[in-house]
Amino acid sequence: MSRKTLIKIDEDRLLDSFLEMAKVNAPSGKEKPMAEYLVPKLQELGFSIQFDESHKEFGGNCGNLIAWWDGTDPDVEPLFFSTHLDTVLPTEGLTPVIKDGVIYSDGTTILGADDRAALAAYLEGITVIQESGIPCGPIELILTVNEQPGLVGARYLDYSLVKSKRGFIFDSTGDIGQIILQGPFSSRIYCEIEGRSSHIGLNPEEGINAFLIAADALKSMDLGKVNDQTLANIGVIRGGTMSSIIPGEVELVGEVRSFAKEALDTQLEHMKEAVEKAARKHGGKANVRFEKKYSGFSIPTENDIAQTAIRAADQIGVKKYTTQTLGGADTNVLNEKGLECLTLGNGFKNLHTFQEHISVENLMNGGRYVVTLIKDWYESHKKN
Repeated sequence: MSRKTLIKIDEDRLLDSFLEMAKVNAPSGKEKPMAEYLVPKLQELGFSIQFDESHKEFGGNCGNLIAWWDGTDPDVEPLFFSTHLDTVLPTEGLTPVIKDGVIYSDGTTILGADDRAALAAYLEGITVIQESGIPCGPIELILTVNEQPGLVGARYLDYSLVKSKRGFIFDSTGDIGQIILQGPFSSRIYCEIEGRSSHIGLNPEEGINAFLIAADALKSMDLGKVNDQTLANIGVIRGGTMSSIIPGEVELVGEVRSFAKEALDTQLEHMKEAVEKAARKHGGKANVRFEKKYSGFSIPTENDIAQTAIRAADQIGVKKYTTQTLGGADTNVLNEKGLECLTLGNGFKNLHTFQEHISVENLMNGGRYVVTLIKDWYESHKKN
């Protein structure tokens, strides 16, 4: 008998839960409706609820939600599950469509499977644990706000409210069974380029075109996939006032991600030098600054949380694999703050678009995975 058949969840309940949450309109900074939906459900499961005041730092309407349940054996090391409450775009008027075992929106909104799929899996998994009488240690939920704009809620999380130290975050496009052990360092780069404005019809010879400085700088930068460790991009160009005015200022905004901090710093310096050299060539000036987004993380395969993820994937019969990603998640920030965790795939595809979708199979496997992660963690950490 396949061990997968031993993990029983209520598939109809899980599907209904996901579809209900997908319809809750709670984009970044406006997560209060999602929190209000979850609080009574978590309280019914015996969780105590706390909110921090992180939203006051960025003008949101709701803080991070931290929920705690003692489990059946409070002496076992607690385990946390984390994800975010926001979606990248509104889901107002969302109409789910299920076709050939895949859940879509009707094409007029995003689906919000990023990351309603994780929330639904957590609720179902914990419910099954309780209904089945499966012994477990304490479970904590760390549900962040304003994640989509740059992991903002996690950065401002009141970590004094968090009791657990290790856990999992379901938040990747990989199918259930994807185990991400390494994530990148990331920094933004801001390049303010100064030329000299002048009127093209009156005094063009006095102008220094800041756009030409920027063009030369961009042509000399290594961008895109720099190597297997590092990606670099210039994604925003701001400047210009009128078609008749030679532009005297332009700003370039970009981002660098790398698995290695040294490689990140080297790439940032390369881009800075390219801008400064181009500015000197044209007689202009440049002011370049860097802004840290988040730190990288690396979890060894032999680590307890990695081993639990590997064993649990085997137990539900999914194809497992460990990997790394240059995508960012709350995992980066939580690890930097001392909460050891890794990212797990939960199968949403085409995220942040109206073509976003998730298979029913991945959704169901997410619920099974939560049950098995909790069960395996308890069995490997209980005190005999």
